[in-house]
Amino acid sequence: MKKIDQILKKELETIKNQGTYKNERIIETAQEDEINVLGKKVLNFCANNYLGLANNSEIRKAAISAIEQWGFGLGSVRFICGTQTIHKELEETVSNFLNMEDTILYSSCFDANGGLFETILNKEDAVFSDELNHASIIDGIRLCKAQKYRYKNCDMVDLENQLKESTARIKLIATDGVFSMDGTIAPIDQIVKLAAKYDALVMVDDCHATGFIGLNGKGSGEHHNVLNQVDIITSTFGKALGGASGGFVSASSNIINILRQRSRPYLFSNSLAPALVVACLKAFEIINNDNGLISKLHENTHYFRKKIHEIGFEVKGDSHPIVPIMIYDAKKTVAMSEMLLEKNIYVIPFSFPVVPKDQARIRVQLSSLHTQQQLDYAVEAFHDCGKSLNII
Repeated sequence: MKKIDQILKKELETIKNQGTYKNERIIETAQEDEINVLGKKVLNFCANNYLGLANNSEIRKAAISAIEQWGFGLGSVRFICGTQTIHKELEETVSNFLNMEDTILYSSCFDANGGLFETILNKEDAVFSDELNHASIIDGIRLCKAQKYRYKNCDMVDLENQLKESTARIKLIATDGVFSMDGTIAPIDQIVKLAAKYDALVMVDDCHATGFIGLNGKGSGEHHNVLNQVDIITSTFGKALGGASGGFVSASSNIINILRQRSRPYLFSNSLAPALVVACLKAFEIINNDNGLISKLHENTHYFRKKIHEIGFEVKGDSHPIVPIMIYDAKKTVAMSEMLLEKNIYVIPFSFPVVPKDQARIRVQLSSLHTQQQLDYAVEAFHDCGKSLNII
């Protein structure tokens, strides 16, 4: 065994002993509200499939049709021979949906965030990042040469104090629209007020908001009635918008144009596959034409949050379909997820380093596909397991 393998083996053993080792459970069916895991059917409460579009029949047909017309893949980056008319159509669709001037597509939102900051900021500039921002924002900021500030989660006093101190050429405030481990929506309305006061830009990562948060699903900015005051929105097609993959940045035409010229993850990554592009177009068509999916999701969210609180669990957030059920103890969290699986409830335990130490939780994610009967069954299962483990 090589030296690196010996070192990593010990590290992996430590992770297992701490109860934070992450096993990948294999799903044997398509992504739905009910899936097959380990040879049995279970209720799925841990997917980002908020609007139930991951296995939507119209989207499947659109993807199949796209392969027949546009081929399987392009084998090229965008600026060489990797741009089809459908790519431009999707960019225009996203821009119109978010009321932005232009949009640029990426292989993922992780890539979008990774290519954003170093492209538009330099050492004369400053970026102000919420302490609970997604890893992709953190990594993207690390790559840039701008002065780096970190403010306490959703703490506008702390953010303002840091903005006051800065004399940077460009000030950019970066935040998640929704903090995915806590299920809380960032105070975008307060952030844009501070941005206007201190001549700063606002960047929002809306991966857990695009398609279903806000009256028309346009995200955290719409939720706070300030969508047009957000300067940059990054997001994904890999959650509510069909659940496949791909990401984007929407902003002014000048920001998007400079990203096309200099953003490394865009310049050096293959174009999104045609089937994915056309499927995403169909997802936007569905959302724009049917508000019922969003309404059903919010109805399920309100119902489940109320019921799970009533049986004695502590829950973070207040209105998002991410419902973090706090257990705190990592080993108990793992044990509970395994007990729930025995009751045909599929959830995943989250512990360090995904969340802070001693903040372990089971994160339930609701979908518009879930029925009230399924929600009631899940609440009963949580109650029984919580009692068995002396959590409630």
